[in-house]
Amino acid sequence: MKTIITATGKGEEKLFDLRFGRAAWFCIYDDETDNMEFFENKHVDVPSGAGGKVVEEVVELGVSRVISGDFGPKAKDLLEKFDIQMVILKDDRRTIKEIVENFKS
Repeated sequence: MKTIITATGKGEEKLFDLRFGRAAWFCIYDDETDNMEFFENKHVDVPSGAGGKVVEEVVELGVSRVISGDFGPKAKDLLEKFDIQMVILKDDRRTIKEIVENFKS
């Protein structure tokens, strides 16, 4: 299963970002291959609708789960429409590596 985790930067030691549509980076973790990839959020500075644009990318990437601190109403509706699981974490002091390790166990 592919999971997207919102991140403050590129790399597994970077911190978790509580924002979804405005997160600086995203980590895609594939639990079948144990592979992590990072990509920059190209929608972070759009005036409105960042969450919806990010959801479009999530769908294209075949992601099944998204981990973030919050989802805007439009993003939430779209994620539900495409049956993508939303996991809300409120601890922005955790690294991406810690979050992945937690889901592996």
